[in-house]
Amino acid sequence: MERMVRLSAGRIDIRVRLTPKSSADRVEGVAAASDGSTHLAARVRAVPEKGAANAALERLVAEWLGVPGRTVSVTGGATSRIKTVSVAGDAALLSKRVEERLAGG
Repeated sequence: MERMVRLSAGRIDIRVRLTPKSSADRVEGVAAASDGSTHLAARVRAVPEKGAANAALERLVAEWLGVPGRTVSVTGGATSRIKTVSVAGDAALLSKRVEERLAGG
């Protein structure tokens, strides 16, 4: 089973399932795939053309975590629904922030 958040030196990587063309930009919480792996479920209004949905996801994650937009980037799965989003910074602090946000904080 793959973890939703992976800590690395100077960043965290978050597995995200993105749904574009939604009615609102929002993080919906943790969801599980059929293989048992978990991911963060997110929706954006942007269409999946010319990187618009990925850019919207980067902005959404930055806002959700309260970090500068320049620290967030889609680093895997650019044309897939399941993406890897990297957030640069103190990995332990960022991981704790993800946990707090998911707990409703």
